[in-house]
Amino acid sequence: MKSLRIITYFGLGILAGLGVAMAATNPSQSAYQEYATQRLTEYLETKDICTKVPRILQNLLHRNCSTLLDLSQPTVQQVISQGTQRQNFIFFSIYSTDLTITPLLPSYHFATVGVFQNFFTYSVEKR
Repeated sequence: MKSLRIITYFGLGILAGLGVAMAATNPSQSAYQEYATQRLTEYLETKDICTKVPRILQNLLHRNCSTLLDLSQPTVQQVISQGTQRQNFIFFSIYSTDLTITPLLPSYHFATVGVFQNFFTYSVEKR
């Protein structure tokens, strides 16, 4: 009986420690904005989004797409900031981002969980 009590207290101590660690490492909204900006830029580069705009803009964007994406990161971060809602559950956070840059490009919805100073995007929907 005494060993069962020790195991129970030990397990509770581990759970409490894990909870404190999760709460202490719950990432901030600004950290999410940096993460989302970087991931979005990478996503747009891999999908070659600049070739999917109207033909009039394709020639201009095709040659300078990477440069334009790099230069537009502060603007993208601001758009992400305005389109993001954070649900803070103390131990982790869920971020929902609706991203619409321009009517010429498709809009997207991203769902991401932040835990232990890391982010995991578990849903991306093109709208």
